[in-house]
Amino acid sequence: MIARDLGVSSGAAGLLVTSSQVGYAAGLVFLVPLGDLLDRRRMVSRMLLVTALGLGLAAAAPSFAVLAAAIAVVGVTSVVAQVLVPLAGTLAPEHERGKVVGDVMSGLLLGILLARTAAGLIAELGGWRLVYVIGAVLMVTLSAVLARALPPTPPATDLPYRVLLRSVGALVRDEPLLRRRMVYGALGMASFSILWTAIAFLLSGAPYHYGEGTIGLFGLAGLVGAGAAQGAGRLADRGRSHAATGIFLVAIALSWGLLALGTSSLAALIAGTVVLDLGIQGQHILNQSAIYGLSDEARSRLTTAYMSCNFLFGALGSAGASWAWSSGGWGAVSALGIGLAVVGLLAWAVEHVQGRAAAARAATTTTA
Repeated sequence: MIARDLGVSSGAAGLLVTSSQVGYAAGLVFLVPLGDLLDRRRMVSRMLLVTALGLGLAAAAPSFAVLAAAIAVVGVTSVVAQVLVPLAGTLAPEHERGKVVGDVMSGLLLGILLARTAAGLIAELGGWRLVYVIGAVLMVTLSAVLARALPPTPPATDLPYRVLLRSVGALVRDEPLLRRRMVYGALGMASFSILWTAIAFLLSGAPYHYGEGTIGLFGLAGLVGAGAAQGAGRLADRGRSHAATGIFLVAIALSWGLLALGTSSLAALIAGTVVLDLGIQGQHILNQSAIYGLSDEARSRLTTAYMSCNFLFGALGSAGASWAWSSGGWGAVSALGIGLAVVGLLAWAVEHVQGRAAAARAATTTTA
């Protein structure tokens, strides 16, 4: 719809997803670390007001370039969600951290998925600009509500801002667990972006020819993935993160096998979407639960490292999906997704072998 209205190709319109994710990655790098340095209640309410301004500009955008710039601004300030997730981890008792993070993330995921459905229906009824108008009103309302509802949060550190940013790199360098979870998260986010960037192209063309409202309903297929977030959090609290991560990565690989059949089978497309969201969201919660246990004072910076890598690869995934669709249609898109799934499984297998070897060495040392 946007492509037709603003006179650009479908491939170019798909780059709006890339614009939002590049903005989100920038916000993760430069804004989220401030959660360790500032009162998060005040920070959240102000960021939401800037989000509302960006959405208002998107609603009035006279050209594709202005729309892309507005979407980038929205992406930068929408990292407010990643300020709230570590805040939940900070407020939760340690033995319930996985469950609490899972609960908050399930709400976040429901918002992401239901927004797709709502946006499709709103666009069909009132045009795509109305989606951004409603979004702006919601962000102003949310800013006012959270300014009253959130507890005051004293700064977790007194490091200068530049030092704070540099410390993110130090965390990545010094924490092998963080690096491993960044790899899993990045591959999952790239897969997520590939699917949700390209599926609109598939469903709007032959053989489906669906309208925006019907395409938006596919977001409901991801509700199972939102439910998986809570279950994954409980598995993390029970110390089963590694095995559960492997299971979720297998689910992602299997999902792309189903999705590849989507050009001729709607049932396979829906089933693949359900399984992909389940696998991605499940491993995402396990990743976050693991890294939040590394440091009480650096949760916002850990979030920055993990999520900025996620959204960088998400942006690459959405750009790759647009390129793959233009080059080889849904078959090329599916091949790209399957390739990423295989890389994720290989990374997990390497971690598994290294973990068993380390356990064997520890046992030998104890016996000696």
